[in-house]
Amino acid sequence: MKDAELENPGFYDAQLIHHQFDDLSRADAYKSIPENWVVFVADIVDSTGHVAAGRFKLVNTVGAAVISAQINAAGDRQFPFIFGGDGAAFAFWPEHRAAADAALAAVRRWAKDEFGLELRAASVPVSDIREAGYDVAVARFSASDNADYAMFSGGGVSWAEKQMKSGRFDVPIAAPGTLPDLTGLSCRWTPSRTRNGSIVSVVVLPEGGADPSLVADALSQVVEITDRLERGGHPVADTGPGFAWPPDGLTLEAHATRGKTPLLLRRVQLLAETFIAWLFFITGLKAGGFDPAHYVATTGRNADFRKFEDGLKMTVDCDAETGKQLKARLQIAADAGLLRFGWFEQDAALLTCIVPSVVEDDHIHFIDGASGGYTKAASQIKDSYVAATTT
Repeated sequence: MKDAELENPGFYDAQLIHHQFDDLSRADAYKSIPENWVVFVADIVDSTGHVAAGRFKLVNTVGAAVISAQINAAGDRQFPFIFGGDGAAFAFWPEHRAAADAALAAVRRWAKDEFGLELRAASVPVSDIREAGYDVAVARFSASDNADYAMFSGGGVSWAEKQMKSGRFDVPIAAPGTLPDLTGLSCRWTPSRTRNGSIVSVVVLPEGGADPSLVADALSQVVEITDRLERGGHPVADTGPGFAWPPDGLTLEAHATRGKTPLLLRRVQLLAETFIAWLFFITGLKAGGFDPAHYVATTGRNADFRKFEDGLKMTVDCDAETGKQLKARLQIAADAGLLRFGWFEQDAALLTCIVPSVVEDDHIHFIDGASGGYTKAASQIKDSYVAATTT
């Protein structure tokens, strides 16, 4: 492969796809993004407040919309991205920066106009990140035979997020009336209830100055504990998630996909579409290339219930004993000055989906705790950090 291809779209295509999640705790699983690339970050202002007000599904939908708009803007080109619950991070080659900025600006406008949410966004050159002493490296992990997800390391994404929150590298909001292309974004599944006792959302961040090899060992031990759970603690049953009619997320999907269509009309259209889908799911009837049983099972397999993003994020279905062991292991590493962590328990997990086609198996599904798991877990880290620096 030519050097130019490795620097631009071909760089991510060329990355080895890992099949063992524990591999991602090692530094050698990651490759540094080319110097001329750009990292993009976005998150919802006061997501903690929105979650506290019960707007869990809305927060996840807007976070997933950031990725949906980029997938549609990129066409069939692969790029690294990661879902964070209340936002997302992704990276692109320089030739695509203007298109990525435009898609991100349009999602900012959509979130404000449709829901009154303020979405922050920034595009940060990798060269600036490296000048600040951080790196952005990526790895690819196969969630199933049909879907893989990017993982990030090096501290650069976290640094970019801090710069965004301070107002640097801002991607300005699009003009009123601008709409993103959110084709494929949907929120139709029912929450996946715990089968083992509790759905645990965990956010783990390395402590500043900690030995990277010791941090990697600690994260590997955490993953090893969750690996003892059935399917690694996957919160969606191996038969797939549930479906009800009308789906809970129908109004959110109407907002996402209506374009310039009146919201009420789009709701009526979706009611008809989802009713037909519900009939297929409850009867098991096949139509053309659509097999409902296969589609539902593939949904669970393709989901991103654990990830590395300058640390570790997991939403796992956990029994009490395993949860106790997991929390104890995290606390030992925290006491040793290796990491900080947040922990939040709830009784279900939520799926937010991007489905370009129901007859293909490459649809992707983002998992979070059904009560705002990642946002609440991350807020614990912030609260503990503030307390530690003010005492």
